[in-house]
Amino acid sequence: MTTTTYLVPEISCGHCKSTIESAVGDLEGVDRVDVDIETKTVTVDGGERETIVAAIEDAGYDVVG
Repeated sequence: MTTTTYLVPEISCGHCKSTIESAVGDLEGVDRVDVDIETKTVTVDGGERETIVAAIEDAGYDVVG
């Protein structure tokens, strides 16, 4: 299983955290998702990068890098 961390600069509150965790957590192949408000990162176990980035962007947030 692959663990990948994504930088999402717009993460600023618990609502952001909940929205992204719900969007990514429902994806096929994703075993775990953790949003860190302080570091503005999303760490995901499993899943495919393109699908995860698309889910974050569809939720209204930009992924950097």
